[in-house]
Amino acid sequence: MGKLIVLEGLDGSGKSTQLELLPKRLQQNGIDCQTVSFPNYESDSSALIKMYLSGKLGDKPTDVNAYAASVFYTVDRFVSYQLDWGNYYRNGGTVVAGRYTTSNAIHQTSKLPREEWAGFLDWLYDFEYRKIGIPKPDIVLFLDMPIDVSQRLMSGRYQGDEAKKDIHEKDTAYLDNCRKAALFTAQYSGWQIIPCADGGRPRPIEAISDDLLAAILKLFEG
Repeated sequence: MGKLIVLEGLDGSGKSTQLELLPKRLQQNGIDCQTVSFPNYESDSSALIKMYLSGKLGDKPTDVNAYAASVFYTVDRFVSYQLDWGNYYRNGGTVVAGRYTTSNAIHQTSKLPREEWAGFLDWLYDFEYRKIGIPKPDIVLFLDMPIDVSQRLMSGRYQGDEAKKDIHEKDTAYLDNCRKAALFTAQYSGWQIIPCADGGRPRPIEAISDDLLAAILKLFEG
């Protein structure tokens, strides 16, 4: 098998930017890789995700329970693994994913009472990595951006048009709870946390990229 590296973070944390930078930096260090990003909106497998995020199944994220919403995303990842990157990975390739099972671990855990978080994570990892059979990541790097900073960045991305935000992006109370769930999940699951802000301002993209690269290169040592 190859290696699976996951970049995780809440909306506005800079995942897409870092996912674009990483392949070039890894190649400079002699590591070839393939990138994937979830959800895969180009695939029919994302149909239920689109319905969910557009609000067709309920105006609030909590209108679809954690287990049902998780399955929408799991199916999308399974199809992507089967059709897009599974052979490359099984033949020893390095895959860098922007979001993965780890996004369910954050967003869906946050819908549950605090005392159910650990139990849900155990169910999720067993469901996806054992029963469904998609690979478990070798490393998860969580890009931690405070919600107030990420909201400013997203407003800039959408040029102030708040209507462009999906039901996750526009619900700041939900996102705040997601960050709490993410920090719990990171500790519970052994993720590495990469700070993306300093003093209420985003850290330089290059500095974050340096931190990611340093953590990933350790996988290949020895």
